[in-house]
Amino acid sequence: MVGIRRREFITLLGGTAAAWPLAARAQGGRRRVAVMMNLPQSDPEAERAARALVTKLQELGWTEGRNIDFDFRKVGDQVDAFPGIIKQIAQLKPDITVARGGSVALALQRDAATIPVVFVQVTDPIGEGLVQTLARPGGNITGFMNFEPSMGTKWLEIAKEAAPTISRVAVLLYPQPALELTFKAIEEAASSFKVQATALRVHDAAQIERGIESFAADGADAGLIVLPHSVTNSNRELIASAALRYRLPTVCAYRFYVESGGLVSYGIDAIEPFRSAAIYVDRILRGAKPADLPVQAPTKFELVISLKAAKAIGLVVPPLLLARADEVIE
Repeated sequence: MVGIRRREFITLLGGTAAAWPLAARAQGGRRRVAVMMNLPQSDPEAERAARALVTKLQELGWTEGRNIDFDFRKVGDQVDAFPGIIKQIAQLKPDITVARGGSVALALQRDAATIPVVFVQVTDPIGEGLVQTLARPGGNITGFMNFEPSMGTKWLEIAKEAAPTISRVAVLLYPQPALELTFKAIEEAASSFKVQATALRVHDAAQIERGIESFAADGADAGLIVLPHSVTNSNRELIASAALRYRLPTVCAYRFYVESGGLVSYGIDAIEPFRSAAIYVDRILRGAKPADLPVQAPTKFELVISLKAAKAIGLVVPPLLLARADEVIE
């Protein structure tokens, strides 16, 4: 990464509350950007996201060590620890914070309301109370959505197209309002696809494993839809392993699920919003107000299919679906 020495970057991202030395950051009146991600310490997605953000900001004239400093926090799904981490961030007096995930954005809005926030990977910013409207967010926060709850219907459609014989679909979700709305969209559309939708509400890895095992035990011709959240994202390899064990075709939101062993993903490039967030960070650092920067919904989605996963569960992916894929992983 340009502007961050490798050892410093590894130290920076190596712990839940890792931070750069204050002395180094206080020099020269540089601007400060805090980044709080709902990704675990070892997740390579966090480093990719950080690189995208820092690189784009450098393109916009912000170079670490010269006119800007960064403070990255990888907090995973440790919601109980958020207040303490946010207190540490506030003490550093950043000019702006980038938040990955709705729970992180809400915690920053509640506990550090004076610090401007640009969020990414948020599903229902109005429903969650983050903004007043998408066009005019109001307050001190704006950002980029990852999908709308109606996307659930598309995931169900893809699941049925990938595995036409399925008659049951489990929807793995962390129980929060935006994801409950997504499940409701799936549930309401299920009859038109001749499937029965069941919610598997989970809070941790143990519940994920038990839920998938219990669902799979009820019979064959079943599929799995995984809704994105820090809990499911952090346990994607566990989910993929269980899906393989019980031969469940699995549809997810992000490519990194497929890289971890899932069958199909349909959604945004998970890294692109950080480049977009860098543009908003640049504008805010130059005087723009978050209240005047519209929340942006995604307009581009990618379909990724793993033939390796298909072979492992004994599934032949229909040619028409393969032909539409943006990427096929052999």
